Amino acid sequence: MSRPFLVGTSPAVLREWAKSHDLPAFRGTQIADWVYKKGIVEPERMNNLPLPVRELIGNEFLAPGTAVTETAGSGDGTEKLLLTLQDGETIEMVLIPAEERLTFCLSTQVGCPVQCRFCASGRDGLIRNLAAGEILEEFLLGCSRAGRRPDNLVFMGIGEGLLNFRELAATLEVLSSPEGFGMSPRRITVSTSGYVPGMLKFAELEREFTLAISLHAPDDETRSRLIPDKLRYPVAEIMAAADLYLRKAGRMVTLEYTLLEGFNDTPPHARALGALAVRHRCKVNLIPYNSTGGEFRRPSRQAIREFEETVAAAGAHVTVRVERGAKSVAACGQLRTRAKHPDS
Repeated sequence: MSRPFLVGTSPAVLREWAKSHDLPAFRGTQIADWVYKKGIVEPERMNNLPLPVRELIGNEFLAPGTAVTETAGSGDGTEKLLLTLQDGETIEMVLIPAEERLTFCLSTQVGCPVQCRFCASGRDGLIRNLAAGEILEEFLLGCSRAGRRPDNLVFMGIGEGLLNFRELAATLEVLSSPEGFGMSPRRITVSTSGYVPGMLKFAELEREFTLAISLHAPDDETRSRLIPDKLRYPVAEIMAAADLYLRKAGRMVTLEYTLLEGFNDTPPHARALGALAVRHRCKVNLIPYNSTGGEFRRPSRQAIREFEETVAAAGAHVTVRVERGAKSVAACGQLRTRAKHPDS
């Protein structure tokens, strides 16, 4: 990036920036207030700043560098945004309303290197990591679209966030810092495909973020049919890292489990998953598959219910994700894939 993103630049740095341009330090505080209190990054809207200062901000910062280029909504209020970055690449984010809560689902990479066989996000592999400023601009674009800040954030969009650990950690600091957006860490969930080195580093933050593991199978043999070798770790290593996270962060880990007919939805799978969750003090979130085409199918409603009951019978706390946005290319990566490959 030739210029830094305005969002993500700390108030202290903005004050020093102001002084370096022979401006009073309070100008930096004013800029920070626009960004972190009002959610405004466009200099032309900062109407308590002199025009030359606004022009200087626009010349020296990316403010903003990301734009909404397509939207897809559904009858339940869920809305997916296709965002174009300053280099022309695209990512997705999702706004998910539920009762009196609003959740944003954010991406951390352009594409995904994990390439789970049932997920559209990794179709083209990894293009690049997102900078912290780009992730934070996702957040602000969602706020602008919704007209308010979210109650919850989940990093479950495109990409394996723990493979972009430095930028993700910087993003989390700005989101949760009192000088930033001031969100409670307990309201922020980071999802991983089970990238163990990243899980260990995430645990060392010792912050009360929620960690969600996209496990999708309770055993290595089944998991090997769903997740390619290059970034797949043994279930035992993943669960050991989950145990460490519980000790360090004091937060129960959630096991995300996409149900795929004929692959991971049998009674033995359910019993093994329930036992794993109980042994490691994890919650289970079952996700009925949202078709992206190809070989995988969603199990029947009865099969989903029976799987849930079997996991619960093992003593595990289990929920089934309430389906949102099913008619709006809702699965991760579908809107981006449609934009990149319109004839596929």
